[in-house]
Amino acid sequence: METIIELDHNNLPVRPITEASVPVIAGDGVGPDIWEATRPILEEAARTDGKKITFIPVIAGEAAFKQTDSYLPDATLDTLKKYRVSLKGPLGTPIGGGIRSLNVAIRHALDLYACVRPIKWLPGVPSPVKHPEKVDMVIFRENTEDVYAGLEWPAGSQQADDLISFVNDRLQAKVRPGSAVGLKPMSAFGSQRLVRMAVKWALREKRPNLTLVHKGNIMKFTEGGFRTWGYEICASEFAGLTATENDSPEIKSGRLIIKDRIADNMFMQSLLRPEEYSILAMPNLNGDYLSDCLAGQIGGLGMAPGANIGDGLAVFEATHGTAPKYAGLDMVNPSSLILSGAMLLEFIGWPAASEKIKSALAKTFDEGLFTYDLARQAEGGKKLACSEFGRAVLERL
Repeated sequence: METIIELDHNNLPVRPITEASVPVIAGDGVGPDIWEATRPILEEAARTDGKKITFIPVIAGEAAFKQTDSYLPDATLDTLKKYRVSLKGPLGTPIGGGIRSLNVAIRHALDLYACVRPIKWLPGVPSPVKHPEKVDMVIFRENTEDVYAGLEWPAGSQQADDLISFVNDRLQAKVRPGSAVGLKPMSAFGSQRLVRMAVKWALREKRPNLTLVHKGNIMKFTEGGFRTWGYEICASEFAGLTATENDSPEIKSGRLIIKDRIADNMFMQSLLRPEEYSILAMPNLNGDYLSDCLAGQIGGLGMAPGANIGDGLAVFEATHGTAPKYAGLDMVNPSSLILSGAMLLEFIGWPAASEKIKSALAKTFDEGLFTYDLARQAEGGKKLACSEFGRAVLERL
C-alpha cells in the first residue's frame, strides 16, 4: 500500500504516520553505489522505531536518457510532485545538452526555493580544523534567483551585444563591448519566503540566532535588498519572537536574535567563531560557497546532508557530485546520502529513527572505520569499501 505524505503550511506532516512511500533517484556515477549502501540503513532504522518506509525507484540523468531520450522525464517530476517527499543521489550535468544542471532544473521545476544544509561534526571524523565540534549550523540558501537564474549570454552574441547597448545607451553605464553578460535578479518575494522558512525552522528548533549573509556593501540593491527584506519580514511577521542584536537585553531575552554579516567576513567568522552562529540565511551564490566551506570543516562533502524544500515539497539529496571515475568501484563515502536520509526521516516526523542513524554513524567513525576519503586523513583508521561501510553502520543500529 502506498502512503503519500501530506504536509501543512509549515512543511510538517498533517498527521502522524507509521508508513511512508518515498521516490528515489539513485543518480549518476557513484549514485547507485551509495544508494545500495544507504537503503538498508534507512529501512532498518524505520523498522526498529516501529515504522515502515517503502522506496519507489524513479529515473533522471543518464539512466533516464538511455530509456526515454530525456534527462529529466515528465513522469519523474510527476512522481516527485505526487509523493511530496523524495530522496536522490548525485546527478551529472549533460555535456552540450539543453539543461545547465539537472539539480537546478529539478529545483526550478518543483519550486524548491530553499536549499537546507545542516552542518554538524560527528565525533571521530577527521577534520582540518582544531575544534570542529564548535560547528553546528544550518544553512538556508535561496535556490531560484541570483546568478543561478541562468540569465547570461556569451560574448559576441546578439543578446549580449543588445543588452550592452541598452545598458550603455539608456542607463548611462559603462560595459566593455564584446563582454559576456549576465543578470542577477533578486526579489523581495524570493528573499522573504526563504527567510520566513529559516525563521520558522529556527523557532521550532529553539535555535539562538539567525544571520543574514550578504554582500550588500557592494551590491546594494540585490544583496543589500536581501538584507533589508530579511529584517523587514522578521519585524512584520515575527514581532515579539525575534529581536536584532542591537536591541536592548530586555527585548532580546528569550527571542531569536537576527543579525547580518558581510559574506567575506562570514567566511572568516565561520573559522574563528563558529559557535556564535546557528542559522544562516543567504542568497544563492553565497550559499553555494559557504555551505561547501563549512562542510570542509566537518570532514568534507561526503559528510554533508542536504535538502531542497518548497511549500509542501522536499527532495533530500547527497550534496556531492557524481565522481564518475569512482563509479562502480564500491569506494566512495555514502555518509552524505545516509545523513540526508536521516534528515528525511526527521522531516516526516520520525526523529527517533533519524537519531538512531546518526548515532550508528558516530559509533562507526569512533571505532576508526572509514571509507577511503576519510581513512587517508585519520591516523590508524581502517579503510572500508562503500558497501562494507554501509554494513558496519547497519550493524551498529
